[in-house]
Amino acid sequence: MQHCIGVRREDKSRWERRVPVTPAAARDLWEQHGIRTYVQPSPIRVFGASEYEQNGAIVQEDLAHCPIVFAVKEIPSSFFRSGGAYMFFAHVIKGQPYNMPMLRRLVELGCTLIDYERVVDDQGRRLIFFGRHAGLAGMIETLRALGQRAAGEGVPNPFQDLGHAHQYHDLAEVKEAVTRVGEAIRRDGIPEQIAPLTIGVTGYGNVSRGAWEILDLLPVEVIEPDALPRIAQSPAASRHTLYGTTFKEQHIVEPLEGEFDCQRYYDCPDNFRPIFERYLPHLTVLVNGIYWDARYPRLVTRDALRALWERGQTRLKVIGDISCDIEGSIEVTLKSTEPDEPCFVYNPLNGEIRDGYEGDGVAVMAVDILPSELPRDASEDFSRVLKDYIPAIVAADFSVPFEDLHLPPPIKRAVIVHRGELAPDYAHLRRHLE
Repeated sequence: MQHCIGVRREDKSRWERRVPVTPAAARDLWEQHGIRTYVQPSPIRVFGASEYEQNGAIVQEDLAHCPIVFAVKEIPSSFFRSGGAYMFFAHVIKGQPYNMPMLRRLVELGCTLIDYERVVDDQGRRLIFFGRHAGLAGMIETLRALGQRAAGEGVPNPFQDLGHAHQYHDLAEVKEAVTRVGEAIRRDGIPEQIAPLTIGVTGYGNVSRGAWEILDLLPVEVIEPDALPRIAQSPAASRHTLYGTTFKEQHIVEPLEGEFDCQRYYDCPDNFRPIFERYLPHLTVLVNGIYWDARYPRLVTRDALRALWERGQTRLKVIGDISCDIEGSIEVTLKSTEPDEPCFVYNPLNGEIRDGYEGDGVAVMAVDILPSELPRDASEDFSRVLKDYIPAIVAADFSVPFEDLHLPPPIKRAVIVHRGELAPDYAHLRRHLE
């Protein structure tokens, strides 16, 4: 068996320029572990073929001899070979219908699938992720949307000159642009038509931390959610400051009886009622970065927005839905968007949407591949973590039964299919396959 790995080209989206293994990581794998990296050519990858070749990788179409192939997004079923091993974001653990044919093909061919999404520590915390960069890019696109929305209403503002995240060379250049916006706010202030400017961020995980990394470059005063009504209604609030807050679980729901307990909420969500709507009238911008599934209440419903607009409470200008669950926690996220056209405007009174930034209602930013807007930085961070696991993955004998498969625990937890059989932790997917 070859002591090597393969890196497949990304072709799910024209925007997908990320890689799981960078040229620098390929060099380290060869020099430190004798593992050669074979990379398929790609016209859109952020790292060119010459960068890989200069770092000891081999660029060629055929990866059939590689015992394991890495990618970022889903791999087409036609690529799989009998008995092969693959590692990528599979998007199957919820039984997603659109990826069941792919999973079924992996089973039929006796393959092994390792899913980055399930590489977690003993506490269930993800170890290999793009979440931070989703937050970074998502906050940039949300602030830009605010700028374009206000400018379209005839309100010049310091956010309108921000570019899309993908238009900057790297994160450093992004931060320079945001820092200039912050300087303009300190110097000239925020237009009174959108002041005081209140921004709420949901959650406190990797996505939210990335969003705050951008927000902290601006003159922001951190407040508690319960202070929002006072700030939003205060004529004395500063026009040279943004007011930012973080929403945690206790701001989203309350128990039907007794004291709030976070773990009880996740275990028994039916014993809680949603309360987030009380904050909506006081927000200029909402940035959503939380995990959601149908067991839990929505953050923003169509009914809640319609009620606001019927009362004339139209402070909310932009929803940056970084999580981008279609009709999920943000019910008015009716579709995902592309990096070059990241927003649509949702009209709460009639339920219609209009692409762009203009129109009656609230702008919704719903790009579902936000980390791809910062492909170089996102790939470097991701690859730096993944690289440390690759020697053990390459050394593993995937021909043995699952119980004898020797892998680091976080990687073994992420094995969805092994030799064509669902791993014990994912046996529930059988009903979706059938």
